[in-house]
Amino acid sequence: MINTKAGKHRLEGGTPTQRLLALLEVISEKDQFVTLQGLVEETGIPKPTLHRMLQQLESSGMLQREADGRHYSRGARLRRLAENLLLNDTVGGARHAILASLGEEIGESCNITALSGGEVLYLDRVETPAPLRFYLQPGSRVPVHCSASGKLFLAQMAPAQRKRLLADMPLKKFTHNTLTDFNALEVEIETVKQQGYAFDDEEFLPGLLCIAVLASNPSGVSNIGVAMQAPIMRVTREQALSFLPALQRAADAIATICQNGSATS
Repeated sequence: MINTKAGKHRLEGGTPTQRLLALLEVISEKDQFVTLQGLVEETGIPKPTLHRMLQQLESSGMLQREADGRHYSRGARLRRLAENLLLNDTVGGARHAILASLGEEIGESCNITALSGGEVLYLDRVETPAPLRFYLQPGSRVPVHCSASGKLFLAQMAPAQRKRLLADMPLKKFTHNTLTDFNALEVEIETVKQQGYAFDDEEFLPGLLCIAVLASNPSGVSNIGVAMQAPIMRVTREQALSFLPALQRAADAIATICQNGSATS
């Protein structure tokens, strides 16, 4: 448990394990790397004690030390934990039913996605019955810079946070349409912010078009995207835009389920 008092987060817990979990909560709320001194000032925990706690979290893989040796970020084990919670949460069945209904309505493959580090993680997917399709299973990953959902996740970030994320990953060129220049990607992201939706126009796979929207989160930043994928020979950009109302309805329904923690009638 975290208590905020006198401008500080006070970590509560009857055991060392509970205090470690509370410290992880504090760090997980951040959109930037943390330092030992910064956490000392925020929590009021003595530096030697907090240093031991950070060492424990680092050795367990929950946190990782950055190259400068001073900053800490979320570790691979913590990211896997978050991903598994998203992939296997208790609302998955109701969420899948909405996705299946969306796929039936528009006749194309549809996904539910989340941001995981510098990649977009496919939480769920339904395939079109059409013979020509692209197979991407739940658990698949796509680089954030060439994904429609990824652009939406990036557009929610502050410029400094976005720059830090993209600085740690190469903007790899997958097709002739992939945006590999940071400034060009920033221009695209600004357009996405204004539109409220994003395209992947053959940027990850040749011949594949994708359009995505976000499921709203009243608490702030959303980490759930809803997207449609189709071959360009069957769906144009203009046709994809006509799917936006259906995509948004599905995203709103999924947002309601996520907020309630269970299916609603």
